[in-house]
Amino acid sequence: MTKRAGHRLPFERVALLLQGGGALGSYQAGVYQALAEGNVHPDWVAGISIGAINSALIAGNAPEQRVGKLRDFWETVSAPPLGAFGAAYNPFLKTLDDHTHRLLNQTRAFGIMMLGTPGFFTPRAPLMPFLPTTEAAEVSYYDVSALKTTLERLVNFDRINAGEMHFGVGAVNVKTGNFIYFDNVTTKIRAEHIIASGALPPGFPAVEIDGEYYWDGGLVSNTPLQWMLDQRPRLDTLALQIDLWSARGEMPRDVIEVDSRVKDIRYSSRTRAATDQYKRAQKLRLAVAEVLKHIPAKLRSSEEVKLLASEADDKICNIVQLIYHTRSYEGIAKDFEFSRRTMLEHWDAGYGEAQRAMQHPEILRRPSREQGVQTFDFSNPLKPSVE
Repeated sequence: MTKRAGHRLPFERVALLLQGGGALGSYQAGVYQALAEGNVHPDWVAGISIGAINSALIAGNAPEQRVGKLRDFWETVSAPPLGAFGAAYNPFLKTLDDHTHRLLNQTRAFGIMMLGTPGFFTPRAPLMPFLPTTEAAEVSYYDVSALKTTLERLVNFDRINAGEMHFGVGAVNVKTGNFIYFDNVTTKIRAEHIIASGALPPGFPAVEIDGEYYWDGGLVSNTPLQWMLDQRPRLDTLALQIDLWSARGEMPRDVIEVDSRVKDIRYSSRTRAATDQYKRAQKLRLAVAEVLKHIPAKLRSSEEVKLLASEADDKICNIVQLIYHTRSYEGIAKDFEFSRRTMLEHWDAGYGEAQRAMQHPEILRRPSREQGVQTFDFSNPLKPSVE
């Protein structure tokens, strides 16, 4: 049951939507911790790439275990490959200037690129990705077999498939280019479905599922928002959209910031545009539903009216958007810099921003039928917007 402070939230569905973003994903884990402490528990969770992994850790565990399992995963993949050096969080880093901090982050990222990340991926022999092979699982720079072991240790797939929580992850068919969601309503979810959602080439190999090969869903759409909005039947919904890339940003000052900004734009997947489009469409559906009440009975059997009736509804939705904003020192390696210090920075940022959002009780209140859809944008820490 979805509750807060002992009361059921006034929505038919509470959806947690997690964007892809590699090492930035611990931000989503911090957000979830704050939601859990606020007694806000989703009954629908969907993700892309690292969002798919976080989604599986949430849906695949009992509510009281979820934060612990998220922490276990993120501490596993952020453990230093060569031992304890750099494992502890160092408050001194907060005093570094951006240039020095960027240099330190790039150095960490280079080590991860060369050595991989425990429990996640390891580099293949240098020439392997360039040699012809009939094995699709070998056409990549890294081997991700360790991730399968990690997921099977931390995720109860029987729980996901029992359907207590609606669950879905997105991937792309390599041969057709078609986007597909693996949904626990229609598919028996396995570790392979989660790994496929995050199989970003050429770093990670395509994943075979039932004779077809899949890559990272972020190649087509890096957010599950549209998939959730398109579901039928429509339901009164509280949608918690946790993005790792910001479509809005500053003008880059050097080529490193250019590359970082390009990633932000490419992987943000225009979530604000999708939200605005949905708001307009839902207002039209509300208007059609109202007009249909006044149509004479003898016209209601016409095909045109039936078509309008099939699209009309009076459902309402609150969309709460939290977006991670890259620090100026993170640079182009921000999505594969899996060091422990940076993981904790992201986690703490998500936790703090979600706590701030929870201080606005209006996000948990139903909009009126006239409003239809309300959006709450907490991406600006100084001035959250409500529309």
